[in-house]
Amino acid sequence: MSNRDEHVNQATPPDGEECGELAVRPGVRQPAHPSITRQQISDLVDNFYEIVWKDERLGPIFAGELDGRRPEHIAKMKSFWESVLLTTGSYHGRPVPAHMKLQGVEGDDFKIWLGHFRAVANETFDPDAAPLVIEAAERIASSLWLVMFGNPFNSPPQWPR
Repeated sequence: MSNRDEHVNQATPPDGEECGELAVRPGVRQPAHPSITRQQISDLVDNFYEIVWKDERLGPIFAGELDGRRPEHIAKMKSFWESVLLTTGSYHGRPVPAHMKLQGVEGDDFKIWLGHFRAVANETFDPDAAPLVIEAAERIASSLWLVMFGNPFNSPPQWPR
């Protein structure tokens, strides 16, 4: 595994010298936190979905949609979270239509999902990075909740911490 794969926080400044921190360049998106690695994202997705598959409420929803396609979904979610947290641009899916077709999802299911996600993120990432990962998940949950359940008279829930 290359140093770039292990720590995306290695950047080359314009003069060509290596540096340990991200070089801030206008118009270039930066990773959510310099300590986040692909391995941590892989662990996050693997451990999170192990919990989700076993969840009494969420498990049947995911199983109904992904029966026989779990490995492909896990790979897609790793790509998604790498794109979100490391700004790799590797994910090219369409999460809104995918979630819109789910059967049996209720608004409160997002609270369950986020509860599991928070716990795994806090176990997986450094204390400075975990809140940023969780914040990204909350933004995504709010966006999906609005698409699925929003109307002009309501707004996404305040996610309990």
